[in-house]
Amino acid sequence: MKKVGNHNSISRIYSFSIALLLTFSLSTFAQAPAQSATPTPVVAAPTTAPAAATTSGDPVVGKELFNSKCAACHNLDNKMTGPALRGVTGRHKKEWFYPWIKNSSAMIKSGDPDAVKLWEEYKPSVMTAFPELSNTDIDNILAYTDTPKAEPVVGGIPGALPINPDVDGNSISNNVVLGILAVVMSMLVIMLFLVNNILSKVAKANGIEVAAKKVDFLNIPRAFAKNQFLILVSVVFLMLTSAYLVYGFLMQVGVDQDYAPIQPIHYSHRIHAGSNGIDCKYCHSSARVSKHAGIPSLNVCMNCHKSIAQVSDTTATPEYSKAFYDGEIQKLYTAVGWDKTTQKYTGKTEPVKWVRIHNLPDFAYFNHSQHVTVAGIECQKCHGEVKTYEIQKQFAPLTMGWCINCHRETEVKMEGNAYYTKIHDELSKKYGVQKLTAAQMGGLECGKCHY
Repeated sequence: MKKVGNHNSISRIYSFSIALLLTFSLSTFAQAPAQSATPTPVVAAPTTAPAAATTSGDPVVGKELFNSKCAACHNLDNKMTGPALRGVTGRHKKEWFYPWIKNSSAMIKSGDPDAVKLWEEYKPSVMTAFPELSNTDIDNILAYTDTPKAEPVVGGIPGALPINPDVDGNSISNNVVLGILAVVMSMLVIMLFLVNNILSKVAKANGIEVAAKKVDFLNIPRAFAKNQFLILVSVVFLMLTSAYLVYGFLMQVGVDQDYAPIQPIHYSHRIHAGSNGIDCKYCHSSARVSKHAGIPSLNVCMNCHKSIAQVSDTTATPEYSKAFYDGEIQKLYTAVGWDKTTQKYTGKTEPVKWVRIHNLPDFAYFNHSQHVTVAGIECQKCHGEVKTYEIQKQFAPLTMGWCINCHRETEVKMEGNAYYTKIHDELSKKYGVQKLTAAQMGGLECGKCHY
């Protein structure tokens, strides 16, 4: 019998041709619908122009005056310390507002029925007098209160393209394309099997013997097993690699850097510390005098939110809407038992189960007052740029090595700190430096942090 080479080369050429044809056909098939089915932008219906105010003032100027003079006690749509003011010009005559805003107490004493009625409803809160406001300023404020409430845009951002989770830029779903590819590949495997079977029958009918090439996969392991040097090197390599991996795993136990749990009430440091510029120690006041920074009690929140029932329109982000933030403020009201309609506490409270973020082991001692008050360390040194955090996270690893490096690099604050004067003078001469680091003052002694 004649021996010939591997006849599978014919099937390889055949399969390569089919694959090439398949690739070309699928690419044209996927591009054609995409070109013909261009998504149509969703255009929001034009909003109607705001109705003309019942006063002759300028609502734009009035908004600025309202935010600076009235927003602390009034909201356009919600009752706060004072009544909601949208459409307030329909409740009283225009001339009544001038003396009321300039000196409300005088009108109450004069016996004006509308003024007395408001006083009876909202006492003991007394409206601040604004004698500096002119009649024109008051007209502008009233014009702003007459602007209609903006309706929320239905269907997302105007002009945005419709989002279809099952469509990725083409009119054909990805699942459909993947299904077609799976069917074609299955057909290709079946065709290759049939071609190989036919060629084998043809070779057998013509008396052609196909040379079978035997591959012994055990030759390599046998050769490796006979080489003692390679076995020794491999064992040493595996032991070192295992030790490195185990050491790396153990060193990460208890390290929760970037841990950012979801809290029961969404508190945005970006808004409070960033946009509003609230100092860290206003809420975490115990950091000045105590070992712990402490979780602020809800009455600290209510110092501001008693008069702030909703956020401004500019506070919202693509991820968090204004309605979301307003809902979180309502969670605060529910927890403290505050009724924003009556502006009174109901006495029904609910505990807020905050999730702890920073948690040092029990054998490590850390005192906030020592670092904040005595050393003058800024909060950002350990907690990062908190004013940029939407969700609070653990910024630093808080490992022993991280603390030691800080002690080695941080100089002791001597300005207005007479407690360290004597020891600083003696140690600075000993080390020949002008300023000592915390490490040179004993900050590396074990008993300072472990006791």
